Parts: sequence; C-alpha cells; structure tokens
Amino acid sequence: MNLFKRRKKAQKQQQQQMSSAESSKPKSQEIKEAKYINSKTNAHFSLKFVSTVVDEEIIQNNILPYLLEETFILIEDIKKILPIADVQISTDFSQIEQKIYNGYVLLKIETEAEKIAFVSAQKEVSRQVSAPEIEFSVIGPKEAFIEPLDQNLNMVRKRIPIKELQIEELTVGKLSKTKVAVLYIEGIVDQTNVQTVRQRLDAIDFDQISDSSFIEQIIADNPTSPFPQFIDTERPDRASAVLTQGKVVMLVDGSPHALIGPTTLVESFVSFEDYYINWIMASFFRVLRIFSVLFSILITPVYVAALTYHYQMVPRAVMATLISSRQGVPLPPILEALILEITIELLREAGARLPTKIGQTIGIVGGIVIGTASVEAGLTSNVLLIFVALAALASFTTPIYKIGNTIRFIRFPFLIFAQMWGLLGIVFCFCFLLTHLIRLSSLGRPYLEPIYPPRIKDLKDTIIRLGFNKNVTRPQYLRTNDTTRYPPIDGKRKIDIDE
Repeated sequence: MNLFKRRKKAQKQQQQQMSSAESSKPKSQEIKEAKYINSKTNAHFSLKFVSTVVDEEIIQNNILPYLLEETFILIEDIKKILPIADVQISTDFSQIEQKIYNGYVLLKIETEAEKIAFVSAQKEVSRQVSAPEIEFSVIGPKEAFIEPLDQNLNMVRKRIPIKELQIEELTVGKLSKTKVAVLYIEGIVDQTNVQTVRQRLDAIDFDQISDSSFIEQIIADNPTSPFPQFIDTERPDRASAVLTQGKVVMLVDGSPHALIGPTTLVESFVSFEDYYINWIMASFFRVLRIFSVLFSILITPVYVAALTYHYQMVPRAVMATLISSRQGVPLPPILEALILEITIELLREAGARLPTKIGQTIGIVGGIVIGTASVEAGLTSNVLLIFVALAALASFTTPIYKIGNTIRFIRFPFLIFAQMWGLLGIVFCFCFLLTHLIRLSSLGRPYLEPIYPPRIKDLKDTIIRLGFNKNVTRPQYLRTNDTTRYPPIDGKRKIDIDE
C-alpha cells in the first residue's frame, strides 16, 4: 500500500515538473533566441528578440558581424563596437519583457550574469508623408502628420529648431504601452498648463490607447460635452504655430493627428489657411463660416416654429409660397423636418463609410433621387427641402471635423424645442446651450474666451483677424511667460529705397 502511494506521489511530482517546464517556455512562436561564440575571445553570448517587431536585417548586418568578429570582454564594450546609437546597459531584469516587445534585442554574456544589454532594432513600417485630407488648403504646406511618432516629431522640430522646444515622452495604456509626446516651448508656455496635461496623462488607467481621440476623451474637462475641448489637427504647420503662441501639443504614436490645448470655441471656426491670405479676406471667410453655422443650426427649427405657432409673423408673399409648397403634404412640419434631416444624415454616413468613388455617387445620386421623389410623393415640401440642403451644405464650412459633428447633433434639440414652444423654445434651448458653453473649460481655461470673460485684446484674432502688425501679443487667457511676439514697431516699419 505504501509502495503504491509512493509511486502515485512520484508520478504526480513528475507531471508537475513537466507542466512547469511547459509553462516556462514562451507560448508565442515569435520570440526567438540564439546562442553564439565570439571568434577572438571565445565569449559565449545570446540574443533574444521578438521577430514581428524587430528588423532582422539590422541583426544580420549591424549586430551579429560585430559581436562575432570584434573583440569584447565586458558588456560595456558592446557600446564601442556596435554601430547603433541606442544601446542600453541595465541590471533591471524586470525590463526585459517590455523592451523586447518594443523592438529591442536582448543581449546576454555568460560571464556577466548580473548585467544585460538592450540593442535597438525596431522594424519601421510606415507610409509616406502625404497632403492633408481633412484640413486641406490651397495655399500653404502640403504635408500632414503620419502614424510614426518619430516622423511627426521631426516635422515639428524642423519648423522650430530651437533648444527651448521641449519634448516629454510618456507611456500610456496598460496593454498597448502607447508612447505619448508632450510638446511645449520653455520660456513661453505657462507651466500650469504643462503640469495639468502631465498630471492627467499620468492618471490614465486604460488598457489600450489606439489613437489621440482616446486621450482627448479621457483627459477632457467635461467628457460628456458634445463640444471638442481639444483641437485635433493633421497639419504640422498648425501644431508648430500654436506652440509659439504658448499652447501645449500632444502627439500619440500610431495617430496622424495632434491634440492642441487649451483651446476656445472660436478656434474651431478658424482655418489655418486664414494666415496665408490677406487679413481682410481671412476676416470675411471667418464671418461667413460663423454665419453658416448659425444658419445650419437655426433654419429648420425656425421653419417648424413659424409654421406651427407663428404663421402670423410670416409675410403674406412668403406665406403664399409656403402654402403652395405644403399643399398635399399630410405630415406636420416637425415630422417633415425630421424625415429630411435624418435622410441627410443617412446619406452622409453612407457616403463616409463607403469607398470614395462609390460614396460620392451615393451622396449625389441619393440626394437627388430621394429629394425629388419625396417632394413628388407629397411627403415633404420643396421649400423645406431647399432649407435642409442649404443647412447641410453650411455645416461643411467648419474647418474642424469634430465641431461639424457637434453642429449636426445640436440641430435636433433645437427642432424638438421649436415644436414644443415655438420661438420661445428656440430661445430657451439657446440659453441652455449658452449656459453650458459658459461653464465649459479646456485645461481649466475658459472655453468662450475672449467673448466670456471679455478680453478686448484677444478679439484681434477671433471672429475677425487683424494684420500681423496688430497681433504683437500672445493670447491673454494662455497666461504666457513671454507675452510679446515681436516689437510693434517692426510690423509697421517701412524702409525707403533712399535710406
């Protein structure tokens, strides 16, 4: 009986040893390890790396030949013989997993078991720099950010080649280990803004960060607000320009968009192309964009309110047109407006999700066919169809994509309030919106600045843009350490040929 128990116990121990040995082996087939011997010193060393993130040509051409042929005894000698800049010597074995999965080759020497070396050999898979697709402009540079962080930092650094440009790298995401770079110009930026960004990034406890949009939603002052509290841009020239103003820029590895903060509502209607043209023309286009946004939000609610409650306020000539266009329409104005608004949104979403050529065809043909058919079928009036089409067209004038989504969304609350209480409901909804905007902030700075709190000096580059000779100071709400961009006299001085 005792012999049987001993045999059973021995078998159990053997099974445990086998299972522990299997568990100690790396499960992933992408982890490679090889051992070598130096031809001159007979030093035994091993290389360990992850094949999917390492460029094996770097190992074959820039690492192995030198380790096999050159003389080295200590692990510190590796830095002298390898033609690679990023070689790190460490005694912290807990870094092994993170380093090799980030594209480093682990080097061990048998005679120095207490030290290890990490040699950079990342595989670069990226696309070429292309023209901006969302913030395209006729005038100005034709290059946009791409996914690799180093390339994006290079595009910013070549525009601001000064030592005051500080770049701090952080790692965010428990699983993705995403690199995030925080950029600012020392001596100009208010360190409170930098500290706020740094503190919020350090506090992120999220598993995977795939894009800068994740960062924007997590660290926003009010994550439930439909208004973007950071400006995202794909233009390196815009990111460089706001750094000189005293703002903070965040670049995320794997994302072709940069985050800019703090920001204001007015900046959402500013195209960077405005600075490449005459200030009079730029001011005209800015006023046109703001008028277009107001038109896009209010035209259908005003139509519903006027036909539901305030038809006596409509002039007789206009009322005759409205009556003739609504003859035979069985639906009330609110349902008529909702059907057309939802149809426009469906066409827009379908066009955005389909391939480019098919999406353009769906948008044009679908709009014409559905619009014409709905009017002929008597479901909608041709006047409202024109208003909805103009409202959709006006919403595309915003240069920032995310504020365009916000405008599309807030039209529906205005429509509902207009149906319930007419023009009074529109005013009531506008008060709700204004209260929300007044309470909103970006990195703790007022979102409605310079309108509220009123700052007269900052109005020079908001709804209208004055000439460069008038924009001699940086925005007040940024509280920059250096408030002057250049002496005012330099912007006005003109030297005659005879001087």
